[in-house]
Amino acid sequence: MGSQAVVDCALYEDGRRLPGRVDLADVLKRIGEQPGRFVWIGLYEPTAEQFDEIAAAFELHPLAVEDAVRAHQRPKLERYGNTLFLVLKTIVYVAHDRVTATSEIVDTGEIMVFAGPGFAIVVRHGSAPALTGVRREMEAAPELLGLGPVSVLHAVADHVVDHYLEVADAFERDVEELETAVFSPERTDDAGRIYQLKRELMEFKRAVVPLGVPLKRLADGSLPEVPAGLAAYLRDVADHHLQAKERIASFDELVAGILDASVARLSLQQNTDMRKISAGAALVAVPTMVVGIYGMNFEYMPELHWTFGYPAVLLLIVAVCAFAFRAFRRNDWL
Repeated sequence: MGSQAVVDCALYEDGRRLPGRVDLADVLKRIGEQPGRFVWIGLYEPTAEQFDEIAAAFELHPLAVEDAVRAHQRPKLERYGNTLFLVLKTIVYVAHDRVTATSEIVDTGEIMVFAGPGFAIVVRHGSAPALTGVRREMEAAPELLGLGPVSVLHAVADHVVDHYLEVADAFERDVEELETAVFSPERTDDAGRIYQLKRELMEFKRAVVPLGVPLKRLADGSLPEVPAGLAAYLRDVADHHLQAKERIASFDELVAGILDASVARLSLQQNTDMRKISAGAALVAVPTMVVGIYGMNFEYMPELHWTFGYPAVLLLIVAVCAFAFRAFRRNDWL
């Protein structure tokens, strides 16, 4: 077994870890020595060659082996004989000060879990977080781990789904920050930022939503490989997943509303600018019109030879402009 890919390999009996770290050569023999034993193998991005020995030893289905090595799979649950194969998408929240048009908000990875007679094999890819804490928590609960390899599948699924809720909390802060920016009195153009947030939300959604059907199958008691004692725990995982899914749906609606509001606000700002430009043009048009009339070289024009004609025209221009200015201000055009 390729040691570079193996994170941990331990043998468990009645929910308690046996001393030492075992290798594949001893695993099959020691599993058969005592009922209630199973091996838990954790791997990170194994190559096909590294995984071949494990696949042959536990008679894993070639299609599942191909999925586990190549990754880039959709969340799903497959049943090959008496072996369950679960694919989960993991989500990691990428820390950032604020959302920009190029921000990376979430990063996805994958975890595959094989649970069969006497073995639980967990394969991680990409940014999927380490499962050392999950193993430690399970080893501290031997009554749960004693239910067999499917308890490992439950623990991994529970860890991944709980992390969805944590990422949703962080994502909500980004949504609120953009919502505040869009409705602030300052003039901002947030369309690029909102579109990027929507793209990242879609990636989050693609990772979370398809997992609902596999979790429902695990929790409904239709699979004989799932111990009765795990049903309640799996229903709890399915419930948490439903919460995450509902929150993502609410984010989707809210971000769509924020985008609509941003477009409407931009349109309103443009209309306001056009009113101001039009009002300014109207104020300039009044003296231009009067001056244009008196600039025509006709011999006979009203007040042309009047002593007070020039100041009277200036006063007329000022009075009309003042009236127009007041009217525009009263109607919020200026």
